Amino acid sequence: MTRTDPDVDGAEQPRLSLSTAAARTLATTTKSVPQMQGITPRWLLRALPWVEVPGGTYRVNRRLTYLVSGGRVTFTTAGAQVRVIPKGLGELPVLRGFDDAEMLGALAGQCTQREFAVGDTLVEAGRPADQLFLIAHGKVTKVGPGEFGEPATLDALADGDYFGDQEWVESHDTWGYSVRALTACTVLTLPRQAFEEALGQSEALRDHLERFRTQSRRPQNRRGEADIELASGHAGEPKLAATFVDYEIAPREYELSVAQTVLRVHTRVADLYNNPMNQVEQQLRLTIEALRERQEHEMMNNREFGLLPGVDLKQRISTRTGPPTPNDLDELLTRRRKPKFFLAHPRTIAAFGRECNRRGIYPQNVDIDGHMVMSWRGVPIFPCNKIPITKTRTSSILILRTGVDDEGVIGLRQTGIPNEVQPGLNVRFMGINHKAIISYLVSAYYSVAVLVPDALGILENVEISRHEQRTGS
Repeated sequence: MTRTDPDVDGAEQPRLSLSTAAARTLATTTKSVPQMQGITPRWLLRALPWVEVPGGTYRVNRRLTYLVSGGRVTFTTAGAQVRVIPKGLGELPVLRGFDDAEMLGALAGQCTQREFAVGDTLVEAGRPADQLFLIAHGKVTKVGPGEFGEPATLDALADGDYFGDQEWVESHDTWGYSVRALTACTVLTLPRQAFEEALGQSEALRDHLERFRTQSRRPQNRRGEADIELASGHAGEPKLAATFVDYEIAPREYELSVAQTVLRVHTRVADLYNNPMNQVEQQLRLTIEALRERQEHEMMNNREFGLLPGVDLKQRISTRTGPPTPNDLDELLTRRRKPKFFLAHPRTIAAFGRECNRRGIYPQNVDIDGHMVMSWRGVPIFPCNKIPITKTRTSSILILRTGVDDEGVIGLRQTGIPNEVQPGLNVRFMGINHKAIISYLVSAYYSVAVLVPDALGILENVEISRHEQRTGS
């Protein structure tokens, strides 16, 4: 019988050779190993120097620091009304450690909500410094007199920041700078008179303020560390200063964290379907990739030890205009010595590239282990999709100094653990259940430590879509 195939007109025509469908029944297909879309370069894990932690805990000893910076003030909203959380006032340096909930609640109740439009002046240099400002939403800039009479931008503040507390502590009667709104802002203000009335009513608050002032008067360097008294430039035989280096009494300790899962494989699959590739090995390979992705996410975002929550308040700066500009990255660079690399979401890197293009600037690429990576001032900018993008299309850029010798950021792990298949990662056989399913416990142990605060900096409130909207792309 003559076999037929339909031609282009739909008519049956005699087939003159073996069809490919029939031929495949006798041929062996060439297969790839299972592919996975979720694998990323994981530059953070690759670029960090790793330190062995045989005891499972790493202690960071530092010089004694007197000046304790506050955190971000937090707020609650009810419709258009914004209120400061009373405990959030404890993040102000002057109130750090003060735990009288009733008094903090009374101070929070004295705060008044105010709205400012773009370009409005919140405070003006030379005017009475009679209020504390808490920024609930928006961005402002501090402007002071420059060296040659021109106005100079001193700082940019955003959500959760504050100013005016130092004027109270140091008894400054007037503002030494002006503050202007870069965006529409919602601000809470606390009158100085309300704070002074609270001091008159609370002996505990007066004692706390006096301790704070005494601490801030102790000899210390510009980093707030206990000073080491030295003598220099002298002649003859003067009496030399005696000194010692004081340490923190309760240093920070980092315990190794863990990411785990139980991999299950049926014995029938493990026994019969291992040609041409081992099924258990491929299952483990993809599971380990997923664990490493989770490890990098935790090292970036974990609230206990992650890099993003762990950036010191003094190492946080905001963009001046919104998008990430060369000026913003320059300011991030100048705040620390020996920076090793930036970390940014790929879309943030694209936004920085657009800002460079607008200015006619073309950042150079550098070769990192055979990969061409964009750099700025010779410092590579590594992509990291674990840095979140908010609903308002903003993100952050991190900069790191790394290594123990440079007092930088280090990764922590323990190698040589039982059944180890990769450094700090092991696979342990858990047995076979009554349904003939094999179980393997896959665990990765890790953490990350910041040895000194200025080893890690962040550029916040980075807008990644403004240029796209402006150009219509």
